[in-house]
Amino acid sequence: MRSFRKPGLTGGMTAAFAAVSACFAFGAHAQDKTEIDFVLNWIAGGDHAPYYYAAQEGWYDEAGIDLTIQQGKGSTMAAQQTGIGKTQIGLADLGTALVAKGKGADLIAVMNIYANSPYGMYWMKSSGIGGIEDFSGHKIGNPPWDAARAMWPALAKANDVDPDSVTWVNVQPNAKLAALKSGSIDVTTSFYNIHHIFQRELGDDMGFFAWKEYGINPYGNSIIVNGEFLKDHADAVQAFVAVSQRAFAACVKEPAPCVDALVSANTGLKADNEMQNWALVVELMTDETSTTKGLGYFDEDRLKSDYELVSTYFDIEQPFDIMEAVRNDFIDTSIVVPTP
Repeated sequence: MRSFRKPGLTGGMTAAFAAVSACFAFGAHAQDKTEIDFVLNWIAGGDHAPYYYAAQEGWYDEAGIDLTIQQGKGSTMAAQQTGIGKTQIGLADLGTALVAKGKGADLIAVMNIYANSPYGMYWMKSSGIGGIEDFSGHKIGNPPWDAARAMWPALAKANDVDPDSVTWVNVQPNAKLAALKSGSIDVTTSFYNIHHIFQRELGDDMGFFAWKEYGINPYGNSIIVNGEFLKDHADAVQAFVAVSQRAFAACVKEPAPCVDALVSANTGLKADNEMQNWALVVELMTDETSTTKGLGYFDEDRLKSDYELVSTYFDIEQPFDIMEAVRNDFIDTSIVVPTP
């Protein structure tokens, strides 16, 4: 069943949103809508609110897109599905998508969502750890497949820490906090968009730093498109990016309607929790490029640095030119991340 075929508007649209919606009616006709299956990187949460809001308001529909949003099971799956054309568009961590491309996945990144890396390190201050300089001799827990574990040597070397001075312990994602609180591990990794959960559970005893503040800041979640689909449906990709850019900008300005749309479409989500999630996502979206050159715009120097990082710590089976794997030409540079 196709999802979000322009349902009735809830609560009405503000004049600003009406103007934004109207701008997407360019030449879109009901009889020639492009069907797009869009797979998320994970199950729906606060960071996905803009897609659900734009869908609820009919923006994708008015832009000529018949959109189905699929729940995800990780960036690797999203990159693989999009790379083989099972889904036309996906949301995935850029580094993960680049690894998939190196294995033959036919995909191109067209917009970044996380301009900043979401990786963070967490510990309990009562353990005596004050920062990364104290990690040596301690146990860090996370899943064995976690990208943060693979990139740990880069973070360690950037901060004059011996990468081999820590012990890695296998811990499932949903067991990290319990393992930390029980003392079975001393440090763990997590994404910043659930930072509020660590704060709630650990309180003033929470130790934390963001990788981006310690020299390692690869792009995070990005919108990727199947290469063959892009060749045949460039106009639809342009429309999808245009709607998504404006939806993210609108949700930064007025988050409540966006979170309400997300919660309405996904049973079990709580508005308060997703609002906290969204506030953290805004931090991840915001950097000099996203606030000046365009929301979702990729910086070329950072892309080259990301490719070097990925090719160093992951297996790029078929090397490629990073500038042929990413495109900025779908980004409307007049739309930036709003700042206070």
